[in-house]
Amino acid sequence: MGTLKPGATYIYERVGNEVYARESGAEPSTRELIGYGYDPVNGHHVDYDKRTSDGRPLFDHIQEDKMWGDIRRLARTNPALQDSLERVIMIYRLIKVDK
Repeated sequence: MGTLKPGATYIYERVGNEVYARESGAEPSTRELIGYGYDPVNGHHVDYDKRTSDGRPLFDHIQEDKMWGDIRRLARTNPALQDSLERVIMIYRLIKVDK
């Protein structure tokens, strides 16, 4: 793997499971491979789930969908949460119309 200059400012980029670095202001073609995706908690390379659009595990997507369902159900009996949820929906619709 490449070596980095001490004191230099670097831009880090990830392509798939590979991590690259290049000096700030340098051409993108000058980037060097400096490592691979690593999960410090589990101590292994990060695996990207090809079944999802962002590479997160499918289980995480399912858990997030479940959380949003829980939020919607709780909002029925919690006025503060209902108000916040309505604001989020309004912002989402305004952003979606602009795109």
